[in-house]
Amino acid sequence: MIYDFVIVGHGLAGAILGYTLRRQGHQVLVIDELPEHSSSKVAAGLVNPVAGKRFAKAWLADSFIPAADAFYKELEEHFRQELYFHKPIYKIFSSIEEQNTWMAKSAESSWNEYIAETRITSAGEPGINDQFGGLLIKRGGQLLVREMLQLLEQELLDAGLLLPERFDFNSLQLTATGIRYKQVQARQLVFCEGYQVIHNPYFKWLPMQPTKGEVLEVKTEYKFISECIYNKGVYVLPNGEGTFRVGATYNWRQPDEEPTQEGQQELTERFRQITPHAFRVTDHWAGIRPAVRDRKPLVGRHPEHPQLLVFNGMGSKGVLMAPYLAARFAASLAAATDMLSEVNISRYFSLYYDYIKR
Repeated sequence: MIYDFVIVGHGLAGAILGYTLRRQGHQVLVIDELPEHSSSKVAAGLVNPVAGKRFAKAWLADSFIPAADAFYKELEEHFRQELYFHKPIYKIFSSIEEQNTWMAKSAESSWNEYIAETRITSAGEPGINDQFGGLLIKRGGQLLVREMLQLLEQELLDAGLLLPERFDFNSLQLTATGIRYKQVQARQLVFCEGYQVIHNPYFKWLPMQPTKGEVLEVKTEYKFISECIYNKGVYVLPNGEGTFRVGATYNWRQPDEEPTQEGQQELTERFRQITPHAFRVTDHWAGIRPAVRDRKPLVGRHPEHPQLLVFNGMGSKGVLMAPYLAARFAASLAAATDMLSEVNISRYFSLYYDYIKR
């Protein structure tokens, strides 16, 4: 068999792209050694339409959120299992200045779809430090990323469409009609290997900035009244039975997957800013996000080898971005539409030509 696509990497981006292509009738083979602690598998899986302290609407939120809603609903129907939960996000103001920053933006009509309520005083929940109020954000959500990946992995294994191994570049041959990898032939190969693209001989020139993120699981006897996701410097995600996931840190200096005491201290201090109640840390994880210099994904064809492609660089927003971008990417491969210029790797071709001159 000659596959239409070989996908290298089955984290969030590779899994969503692979499922999208398979649902369109393409023959897809996935290659991944399935590490236990990838950044995708430790991710909280959040969708948040409001970004940062400056209260900017997330880039392309009006396109990304409907696509994500539709994709995860289809996935739930396919597996007959709940995977995506719509939850409000309570973004807590940390100061009067932050409150004023929001109030200056709140008159813009573009926010109407995403803001349920603006609170300028505390909501009155005894377990929450929100003396300056906050925003109750609509259309937020949580994807059970690990569970989704496990379901898709098993489906691929059962169908014989997953090679559980580390990709060996020495076994890759480029041919006139596509690629050959060991005994596998395909028309196109898509690299979705996250931050490991920095070791990819065909795409290492891309400006990837691996960013370590640490996450805690904590337990407290206090049960929060609200079922929302809390956000104040970090997210606090209720997981039931008094446990919460707290994250995440951003560390560009230590691109490894080892949890650190410094990361735990930062997260526990930020959690204490949200709630006065005692808690204990029950688990601690770390992963490396595939972040990019300009904070936009990396999607497109190699400038000299058109059978090689990349679908990567979604950082901490893969749950939000990947469904829409996978659909656009698949359409562009079928020549039905152009890839978004903002994410197309053609914006970095000058780096490639500088790279090959060295």
